Amino acid sequence: MNKIYPSADAALKGVVADGQMLAVGGFGLCGIPEALIDALKDTNVQNLTVISNNAGVDGFGLGKLLETRQIKKMIASYVGENKEFERQYLAGELALEFTPQGTLAEKLRAGGAGIPAFFTKTGVGTQVAEGKELREFGGETYVMEHSLVPDVALVKADVADKSGNLRFRLTARNFNPAAAMAGKICIVEVEKIVEVGELAPDDIHLPGIYVHRIVLNANPEKRIEKRTVSASVDAAAAKVEAQTAIAQAAAAGSEAPVKVVNKKEGA
Repeated sequence: MNKIYPSADAALKGVVADGQMLAVGGFGLCGIPEALIDALKDTNVQNLTVISNNAGVDGFGLGKLLETRQIKKMIASYVGENKEFERQYLAGELALEFTPQGTLAEKLRAGGAGIPAFFTKTGVGTQVAEGKELREFGGETYVMEHSLVPDVALVKADVADKSGNLRFRLTARNFNPAAAMAGKICIVEVEKIVEVGELAPDDIHLPGIYVHRIVLNANPEKRIEKRTVSASVDAAAAKVEAQTAIAQAAAAGSEAPVKVVNKKEGA
């Protein structure tokens, strides 16, 4: 079965539709499926419920879908970097289901594992628990949370083989595997596709049984959400230095995090 599609547009064709629930991987702007989000925007599907750790930023990531008003509800744990999200929510134009971050990850993981609900102490005694079943275990109160099984999962991985076995890179491994497991249909965007057998079994983070479609995006933008430099550092020079270091690490296939140090002249 061929899982590889020539473009993000082709990978979404016949899969996404109005009114669906979608899980979108990523952590901040790290590990988001940039090409798939852009292609989803171009489909003009409406009334989406989107599950994601965050809602992107203005003009990038899921922020693009907010600007086109394609999202009617967000299920997320953090939305603090998006002014358009804030405007729509305060105006009553966007529904929001705030979910603690660990609970959100477990709701997706449980959905992928076929577990319909679970009990957790997180949120007990707060608005998170309002209207939900409470039960005592060992003298402690727990709240029942239902799992999430989205219609479609859009995820980002570093490498896939042609069977869909995935390897994630660093922080991109936070939410992407859980989102991929939960989706009834999983579409993955990767930076590299290799032959079956090239990934060592111990290097596979998610087996290909969860993956239905693969699209190559070898050069994603990988925008930095927040860049902080000291007042004495030239911001433009720091950006060039950071991009050069990232490119060198990618070319070398390094799995170690890249550390960029900005020094004052003469230091």
